[in-house]
Amino acid sequence: MQEIIKIIIGVLFLIIGIPLGSYLAKMTNEELKSGKKWFKLILIICFIGALISLIIKNDVLLFSFLFIAIVTNQSLKR
Repeated sequence: MQEIIKIIIGVLFLIIGIPLGSYLAKMTNEELKSGKKWFKLILIICFIGALISLIIKNDVLLFSFLFIAIVTNQSLKR
């Protein structure tokens, strides 16, 4: 039961990352233009880290990498 609660809390935080990324993109337009390649690198590293943490079954790292990836992806969309 505790494992299910942890997963639900993790998913809720991932959902919070969507509006947070959009808000950050609005507030930091000038950084996005000059650092677009770095944002893409962050996305790649986060997805690799998420895959590795999925393999080693570390939920904290998995949700951390996915949260960073979601916020970065939302920033790149703007």
